Order: sequence, then C-alpha cells, then structure tokens
Amino acid sequence: MNQSSDRRARILLINPNSSVATTEMMVAIARSTVVDGFDIDGATATRAPQMIVTPDALDAASAEVLEISQSNRHACDGIIVAAFGDPGLAGIKAAMKLPAVGIGESSMVAAAENGRRFGVATTTPLLEAKIDARPEALGLRSYYTGVRFAEGDPQELMRDPARLRTALAGAVEACIAQDGAEAVIIGGGPLGEVARELQPIFTVPVIAPIPSAVARIIRLITARATD
Repeated sequence: MNQSSDRRARILLINPNSSVATTEMMVAIARSTVVDGFDIDGATATRAPQMIVTPDALDAASAEVLEISQSNRHACDGIIVAAFGDPGLAGIKAAMKLPAVGIGESSMVAAAENGRRFGVATTTPLLEAKIDARPEALGLRSYYTGVRFAEGDPQELMRDPARLRTALAGAVEACIAQDGAEAVIIGGGPLGEVARELQPIFTVPVIAPIPSAVARIIRLITARATD
C-alpha cells in the first residue's frame, strides 16, 4: 500500500487475552511511543481467559487472533499481536500480506541487538517451554540466557502492582546476576506498565515489549509504503 503524505497509517493492536482493561493499557503505552503519521487502535479477544497463563490457552488464542486480523485486514496497515507467546502471528504472516509483528518476537530482536545476551523476566512459569522456543525460532538461541519468574501466583501478582513490581525486579536481577544477561525483557503485554517502571532501576537495558513492537511495525509499514 502506498501511504500518501496526508494519510495516517492505522496499526491494530490485538490483545489475545480477553481483558478490555489490559487492551486499553497496552494501547495507551503504544500510543505514547508511536511517531507522527500513525494511529493505534485495539481489539480484544473474547474467547480466551483474561490472562493467558497456560500453553493450552496460548495455543487456543491463535485461532481468534487470526480471525480478528482477517476481519480487519482492509481497515489497517499493520498488526501487533500483544501477547508474549505471539499466538496467531505465524498464521497471520502465512495468510496475509499485511505487515505483522508480535511483542515476543519484537522484544527479542531488540534485546539481541549488537550481539547482546538477553534474558526474560515474567510471571507465567507454565509457559516456560513456549518462551524458550521463541529464541530458537527467531535464530537467537545463542544469545538467550533463559527465563526467570517472579515469585507468586500470576493472577494475584497482577492484582497487586507494588508486589508485582518487586517480584519482577527480583526476576530481572536473577537474569543479570545469575545468568549473565546483558539485557532483560519483561515478558508479557499485561506487564507493560511495570516494564516501564523497572527500566530506570537497572544498569542493563530493560526491554519493554510493546514499544519494541511499535518500533518494529512502523519500520515494516514504512518500508512497504516506499516500495
């Protein structure tokens, strides 16, 4: 699609979790980092849990993410899949020509820039195998130091922002001190706010996945528009 100078490109952020409040939070973060000429709208899944914490729920979300993307394919210029396991992203890329990125994919590519070793700090231990598989799929396995989990039940942590911040900070510290990570990703769309809060605390880069995805999708849309 050729983008005219007076037309704003529309990015659709799809939340595979069925929480409208989480979608609104992620869209707000995305809009705070977007550049001129781009708008961001959100779409929320309805069949998934409010917070995806199991492999089965992550896999099941893929179908609805693809449905949402296909129903919006003529109304947007690019898509962000805003769950860390990138559910449905492969299907979107296979079925559509529209630029699409996931927050897991985008943050790992950003974290590994200049050959940095990176880890992931998050709250969902049941998704460990899914998280570990992403660097392998992206050709980044040699840079990946592993994932560390915040202590506590994921759902309970989300209800207590101060406790969540403290627990995630501990996981980030473990990635750095025990695993040798030179950058640490906060692994999850619903963790977007705390990711920004943790960034000033550490001397190594703390990668927030939503801004990473915004930067990546803008690059892809811009490159497509200039073709």
